[in-house]
Amino acid sequence: MIAIELMGTASAAVDHALHTLASTPLAEPAPKGINTEGVVTFFASKIAPILLAVLGVIFIGRASRGEISKVLTSSAIAIVGLAFIAGAATLFFVGDYLINLIFQ
Repeated sequence: MIAIELMGTASAAVDHALHTLASTPLAEPAPKGINTEGVVTFFASKIAPILLAVLGVIFIGRASRGEISKVLTSSAIAIVGLAFIAGAATLFFVGDYLINLIFQ
């Protein structure tokens, strides 16, 4: 008689434990990676205009002191740098297109 009651109590405890485990939510899925488009958009919309504004202020300050040759040299270097950045972005998209073309 005691064994039957003990088995009933144990069975109820096991049922309760299994029900609790079954009702708990599973872990969140792991993140898939870094949102590179968001990072690039952030830099293009927030950081680049600030850097260009700082360069403009520096150039205007030098030009007002009569250092036109230094301003022209710095401007040319900045334009070449921007061309390299644009070229790198273009190569990124062209490379992505080529990879998709080859492996699909």
